[in-house]
Amino acid sequence: MATSRSLYRTTTQFSQTLLRTISTTAKPSHHNHHQQSHKFLDSHSYVGSWWHSDPPRDPKAAERRLALLRRDYAKQVKLVRKEYIREVELMRLEQHRKDEARREALRLANEEKKKLKAEAAKLRAHERELAEKEFRQTLLKERAEKLENWRMKETKREEKKKEKKELLHRKSSLWIDESELEKKILEAIAAMEVACIASKFTVLCLGIFPSYHIKLFPRRASQLFA
Repeated sequence: MATSRSLYRTTTQFSQTLLRTISTTAKPSHHNHHQQSHKFLDSHSYVGSWWHSDPPRDPKAAERRLALLRRDYAKQVKLVRKEYIREVELMRLEQHRKDEARREALRLANEEKKKLKAEAAKLRAHERELAEKEFRQTLLKERAEKLENWRMKETKREEKKKEKKELLHRKSSLWIDESELEKKILEAIAAMEVACIASKFTVLCLGIFPSYHIKLFPRRASQLFA
């Protein structure tokens, strides 16, 4: 049982180590690259200076020497911190400058985009206005053509009516010569005689065949017996 547990633990550790190795070697991260490419500074002169030099035998002298070392080390640390703060401030200013430049570029790009959109909208509005103007002109032209056509038709209709009236007036006021007057009177008398003969014949037929004539000419019979 213990052997199986130890074997399982060993296998798990080996698997984790193998996965870590594969993950670090297959795709090196920025941290690993920094560790490999970083160059460390040389060791400071204060490191090991107490042991490398001859230690004083007097405890008070050793205490004074240690105090001097601490003071000098504090000064050096203070200078290093100032330099670090200066570098950090420079990096912050550089990053701020980059951010400002990026924001300015974005602002200019947005302004250019808005300007292009406004110009496109203005162009579309102008095109729409031209289309509406052309449409209105087309409508006005069609209305004018229809009105002109209607006026022409009305003019022709009035002319025809006027011609008919003039023709009727000329016919009604036509002068008949004396030589033609007798002929016209004779024609009218002849027409009247024919009409009388036809009426007498109809009455005779009614007397002979009353029911048959009524069936054939009901309207004529009703006019005669009215």
